[in-house]
Amino acid sequence: MAKQAGSTTRSVRGSRPIMALLDLLGRRWSLRILWELREEPLTSRALRTACDEASPTVLQARLTELREAGFVELGDGGGYGLTPLGRELYETFMPLHRFAERWKR
Repeated sequence: MAKQAGSTTRSVRGSRPIMALLDLLGRRWSLRILWELREEPLTSRALRTACDEASPTVLQARLTELREAGFVELGDGGGYGLTPLGRELYETFMPLHRFAERWKR
């Protein structure tokens, strides 16, 4: 069962999983991290650069939460990448991405 990320990690079983997911994704830098990892794993430094120099403390906190939630993993080469579950979540963003591209025009 997935874990809810936060100051105290707890099971989301019996609660409202959508609310736990929205809470996690609504935290500063969470969505940006997932978006930046969409193509390839990135080191902490490369990810920080991709995230417009996010605070290292906040970036590491989000990475920890996203790892605990099962969306991000630390690979053998030291880079962070999406897990299969993270890739599935990323795919759910694509309709929103296409909408945003149409909207900006």
